[in-house]
Amino acid sequence: MPIVTVQQGPRSIELKRELVQKITDAFVDTLQLPAETVQVWIHEVPADSWAAAGKLTADK
Repeated sequence: MPIVTVQQGPRSIELKRELVQKITDAFVDTLQLPAETVQVWIHEVPADSWAAAGKLTADK
């Protein structure tokens, strides 16, 4: 049973639905797994709790 963890900034429910469907489809198509075995966990990180290149994402 594959478990995929996605770490990202907050997104709309519609975008998350599309994302998890496409990730699931990729495992089904590539590894010939039943969709029921694919789990996708979304961990949303607020912009003030994440940084790149020494700068908070919220400050960009």
